[in-house]
Amino acid sequence: MKKEAILIVGTGALATLFAARLSAAGVNITMLGSWDEGLAALNKHGARLVDADGNEKAYPVRAVRECEKAQYAIVLVKSWQTENVAKKLKKCLTENGVVLTLQNGLGNGEILAKHLGAERVAQGVITTGASLFGAGIARMGGEGLVSVETHPRLGAVNAILTEAAFHLESVPDVQSLIWSKLAINAAINPLTALLDIPNGDLLKILEAKKMMGELACEAASLALAQNISLSFDDPGRAAENIARKTSSNISSMLQDLRRGAPTEIDAICGAIAQIGETLDVATPLNKFCAELVRAKVNRGKIWEIKI
Repeated sequence: MKKEAILIVGTGALATLFAARLSAAGVNITMLGSWDEGLAALNKHGARLVDADGNEKAYPVRAVRECEKAQYAIVLVKSWQTENVAKKLKKCLTENGVVLTLQNGLGNGEILAKHLGAERVAQGVITTGASLFGAGIARMGGEGLVSVETHPRLGAVNAILTEAAFHLESVPDVQSLIWSKLAINAAINPLTALLDIPNGDLLKILEAKKMMGELACEAASLALAQNISLSFDDPGRAAENIARKTSSNISSMLQDLRRGAPTEIDAICGAIAQIGETLDVATPLNKFCAELVRAKVNRGKIWEIKI
């Protein structure tokens, strides 16, 4: 019997995690990326997962730089890479194919739909975290949920994810989940990045804990202004609960800063500030955090140039 095939777009932590688990379930995995070291490691060693005890296991994948014909694709790149990815997928996604984006932040689904057509794009949200230990090596930060919108073309993808033991749910209102996760990301990610601390340490600093709540509430107010319901009643408490549950996690934004990579601040706090201005909803802390993270990124670039 022919194995199902999925294109995983990305070679980072979550992309490696999904590739490994799907490969373990017997799915034929191709990974699309542009990171030379990552592509080489994935082709040589496979997608490697490290468990909680430090044990490493490899799973066969094929990693490519140029997109090939694909019916199903899962996008797991950073938000600033979405435009380029959409252009690549336009060349290789079959007419009846579907792309599932599980990315952070706002605007990813819209960018993909602009290039591929709305009928070929589905959106989802994941609460599973992962850390990249090295090229092609990831460690899962705890089992989470994969929530995807109800979409007529997602049947096979949903079945494959379930077969790979992902905790999957189909939801009628994906915007609610996207904005709920956005509020949490806005509360935790920029502060951990600016303070250079793991998630849980935010709860130990009175000022940081207060700002977490205010950042989350700004995002929630913006959702309310658009008649988007959230999955919690108290945004600040929800952010604290996630920080507590993921206390030892290093946020993806802090990971990006530490390795000198671009961050997703524009799709998180930056997007909140921009939409706030459009709708005349005050989001001063999100705007301030976006500017500070950008400044920290640019300071690193200047320092690098000077050296």
